Amino acid sequence: MEQNTLPSASAENKMGLLPVGKLLAGMAVPMMVSMLVQALYNIVDSIFVARLSENALTAVSLAFPLQNLMIAVGAGTTLGINTLLSRSLGAKEDDNAFRAANTGIFLALCSFAAFCVLGLGFSHTFFRLQTNVEEIINAGTAYGQICLGASIGLFCQFTFERLLQSTGRTHLSMYTQILGAVTNIILDPILIFGLCGAPRLGIAGAAVATVIGQCIASVAALLLNLKYNPEIQISFRHIRWHGPTVKSIYRVGLPSIVMLSIGSVMVFGLNHILIAFSTTATAVLGSYFKLQSFIFLPVFGLNNGMVPIVAYNYGAKKAARVKKTIKLSILSAMVIMAAGLALFELFPGTLLSLFDASENMLAIGIPALRTIALSFVLAGFCIISTSVCQAIGNPFHSLIVSVCRQLVVLLPTAWLLAQTGNLVLVWLAFPISELVSLTLSAIFLRKTLRIAEKSMALPNT
Repeated sequence: MEQNTLPSASAENKMGLLPVGKLLAGMAVPMMVSMLVQALYNIVDSIFVARLSENALTAVSLAFPLQNLMIAVGAGTTLGINTLLSRSLGAKEDDNAFRAANTGIFLALCSFAAFCVLGLGFSHTFFRLQTNVEEIINAGTAYGQICLGASIGLFCQFTFERLLQSTGRTHLSMYTQILGAVTNIILDPILIFGLCGAPRLGIAGAAVATVIGQCIASVAALLLNLKYNPEIQISFRHIRWHGPTVKSIYRVGLPSIVMLSIGSVMVFGLNHILIAFSTTATAVLGSYFKLQSFIFLPVFGLNNGMVPIVAYNYGAKKAARVKKTIKLSILSAMVIMAAGLALFELFPGTLLSLFDASENMLAIGIPALRTIALSFVLAGFCIISTSVCQAIGNPFHSLIVSVCRQLVVLLPTAWLLAQTGNLVLVWLAFPISELVSLTLSAIFLRKTLRIAEKSMALPNT
């Protein structure tokens, strides 16, 4: 039977023992560091591409919804895996943890197969829907086909790193993320510009560098799981469909996938609104998303460190630890976002100059960055609070917040403001939508915590 093959989980995991502040720092800081490295290679990618031409940068910007959709499926699925694993370990349910890990790997392979077909068959149509500039269409098609068609590294990296994170080994996932990012950074100029005897691939070189980095990181994460993660046993013959486990994973993961996918719809819609002003406005939006990753990704790293702690202690019915983790996480996130607000308000021109910004791009981009940044601190609270809802079993609250913020408020507001003919006003849609998100997040967080307190007060059955 499967249970005989499982390592014992009778001993308390560190997530139920260490002081919360020390535990959160130990879990989150390595992930925040790795996220900063991820942000670095995201922006380096665009910096090199911008050296080719502004059209090349626009092509990468227009590709963002496709990449974001892929990340949405990978991140959402692995959030479900991570939550189920951590909760099962906290409740000493070894069989559920075992099946979550191996079924999760199966789902990663299925996701790759779906996006491979999508990327190879739909990339050209996707870019043709957004622009009639042939240079942008051709460059974007090549970029999209490679990133999606060879996405096995992305999905496996997501999965194997989340397995490490679910048992508190975030420092190991940090190593693999850094390895993948550094590989990408090194290969980018070599493959884009044809250095060191390599062929000059242009924008396709950026895509090839990305997928190579992802594949190397995924292999490293798999090896680290096999050697240093005894609480989770990967059994290749058990990498298969298991209906109840898939249902449990997607109960948490599907709302997250939808939430993140909505981001793809939002960016696609914004690109359509902005390209009516100019292709430069679209390039500014793409540059913003690269720049804001330096602020948001560390918060997501903090968030990823928080989720298994909350899920584990919720499963173990340790209410005081759950509350303290949430409070520390919200405070930390808002401090990080306040620093980001200051950076974008004080140095927008310097940030845009990283992309070889023309005078026209600076004229559009400086007020854009300063206006959008007004939403940062509010977003810090919303990110943590919605993830708390997911971690302790109320994922649809997060979905409602995301739908309202990005589809119900942001896109319609941006469209309405665009009708004035004043591009500067369009950027106000970001802080307006974040105010709505803040209100909903606060209401749902309070409701979720009340339900969680009652659940944790009940004896184990």
